[in-house]
Amino acid sequence: MRYEELTIEGRNAVLEAFRSGKTIDKVFVLDGSQDGPIRTIVREAKKTDAIINFVKKERLDQMSETGKHQGVIAYAAAYEYGTVEEMLQSAEEKQEPPFLILLDNIEDPHNLGSILRTANQVGAHGVIIPKRRAVGLTATVAKASAGAINYTPVAKVTNLVKTMDELKKKGMWFVCGDMDGDPMYQLDLTGPIGVVIGNEGDGVSRLVKENCDFVASIPMFGDIDSLNASVAMGVLSYEIVRQKMKKAK
Repeated sequence: MRYEELTIEGRNAVLEAFRSGKTIDKVFVLDGSQDGPIRTIVREAKKTDAIINFVKKERLDQMSETGKHQGVIAYAAAYEYGTVEEMLQSAEEKQEPPFLILLDNIEDPHNLGSILRTANQVGAHGVIIPKRRAVGLTATVAKASAGAINYTPVAKVTNLVKTMDELKKKGMWFVCGDMDGDPMYQLDLTGPIGVVIGNEGDGVSRLVKENCDFVASIPMFGDIDSLNASVAMGVLSYEIVRQKMKKAK
């Protein structure tokens, strides 16, 4: 997966990106490279949330657009990340129960963009993604979000389960979408809630699922047994909106 306008190549350019405080999602370093500038880049990367990948020269050559990568290529985020605290604060300011979307390793940028778009429309206060094995805020995501990326904050966390535990202590509870769950229409989905949506292929991981208070299934009557991740998120979120509106009457 390549995001051209976000690729930074060359030692000086990558080092400058780190030092200027730009959000770097991933940095690819030539395996075995031990010289001073490379060591400095790795040291700077370790001060941030950037994921460091040591790769062979062939891989860097494939990724490079300029042919002058000098043993290092970085992927920068197109947009700045928010924080979970800001999301809770936003809910408080609006005098609404917190409504968050948690994504368990969504890898497709179009899915993340669509989820952001729907999250904005359903009134979610933010989207939480894990740092590893998940797509970040790339230009492709921004485009697919149709502008929602400017209004709905996205926070990157090291560990989803730990974040869920911390939010539970603040009174939140969690529902994940899974075929093995109870039909969503039978569940009370009101109050401070987090919707958990799993990876496109594997669904919600075991540990995350075990940490959810409810497992909700979406009724399906077709010949295949799953929905696209962004569609599942939309269906489940709008059931929450429906219940909220009904309760408010």
